[in-house]
Amino acid sequence: GTIPAYDPKPIAPPAGWDRKTMGFPDSWGEKPLFSITAQNAAQHADKLDGMVEVFKKYPTFRMDVYPGHRAIPFPKTVVDNTNKNATGCKAMDDGLKLEGCVNGGMPFPIPKTGREEMWNKLLTYQSFAGTTNHLTTYVTPPSGVPALQSVLDLVAQFPFYDPAKAGTLAKGTDLFYTVRADFIGPARQVGTKLVLTYFVDQQLGSRIYQYIPGQRRVKLAPDLNYDTPAPTSGGASTMDEQSGFLGALDRFDFKLVGKKEKFISYNNNKLTDPRACPDDKVVTPKNFPNPDCQRWELHRVWVVEGKLKPGLRHIYQRRMFYWDEDTHAAGSAEGYDSSGKLYRIVNLISYPFFNAEGSDSRSSFFMDLQTGIWHLSGGMGTDGAAWYPGPKKSDNFFSPEALAGEGIR
Repeated sequence: GTIPAYDPKPIAPPAGWDRKTMGFPDSWGEKPLFSITAQNAAQHADKLDGMVEVFKKYPTFRMDVYPGHRAIPFPKTVVDNTNKNATGCKAMDDGLKLEGCVNGGMPFPIPKTGREEMWNKLLTYQSFAGTTNHLTTYVTPPSGVPALQSVLDLVAQFPFYDPAKAGTLAKGTDLFYTVRADFIGPARQVGTKLVLTYFVDQQLGSRIYQYIPGQRRVKLAPDLNYDTPAPTSGGASTMDEQSGFLGALDRFDFKLVGKKEKFISYNNNKLTDPRACPDDKVVTPKNFPNPDCQRWELHRVWVVEGKLKPGLRHIYQRRMFYWDEDTHAAGSAEGYDSSGKLYRIVNLISYPFFNAEGSDSRSSFFMDLQTGIWHLSGGMGTDGAAWYPGPKKSDNFFSPEALAGEGIR
């Protein structure tokens, strides 16, 4: 009775809604049920996990807890194909390759292993194609003076959910995710372009291409994987913890711990509204994002523990993942160093669309508890920055040839 029933009724936008200037604003009009602070965090420790350490390190941190809502609708085709995958989809070759899966559906709606639930995270439905303009990343050092790292125009597609492929079996050479980022700011980054592509068969690796304006050429960037620092994070996050987790599953053993109730960042519509939470309001506090702009709710999550395999390297020896049971996209992740000490926490920014089925959970807050640095990846506090479903782009749009042909600086 602590978690509400799932209600896929679409959320109605407010009167006079304009996505370009309003994002997907808060439509609930609710006040917090209560706030969690350093003074009462111990009472909620079983639903906070690593966030308890945030309260210990930063006594002024606050979590405003709101009524829970499970109101993210899915297309009927996605539901139907998910039902088919419940009995037909298999993770083969040490869980690194999918076979027998129907395109267009969650692969493992009833996960039995940690690796299956991690595939749910990677192949979550957020929309087939989406785009955003003026997406920002900031790094805020312990001094509390935020630094703008990038302003991006992003286009992303999940070929696994391409309506034209519905009903066909996924093949190893199929892509499950492809994204292109065009840097439009700050001045030092203008003209840089990135394309990231990920295969259903992870034994094929990934393909990441980078256009560097100063060199006027496109380079294959194989090092932009695993624990390589993300280019726009100022060293405050790794490539494989973007959106909580992104990339290959081969360096960790994943154990499905089970389900639990947890406070996670959810229905964060206010963070998409430049009028309510512009960038400068969100990133100004030192050590953590502005609590006034974050909404926390109690949800059931799948819990997965990842342990680094013997003989392999990564800055995290152990990782904990908490994925929302409805979307498998919203939630949080924790990274622990070789001494077992909590290193970083990632809280995803999740919100439903008004004008389409699905939701988005690609933007994130990263808190480095060892250095005091935190950063925002995918800020939406400028006009038109929120993700929204868009038209399909051709495969050529995500090719290195397209990057080279459009490179003008």
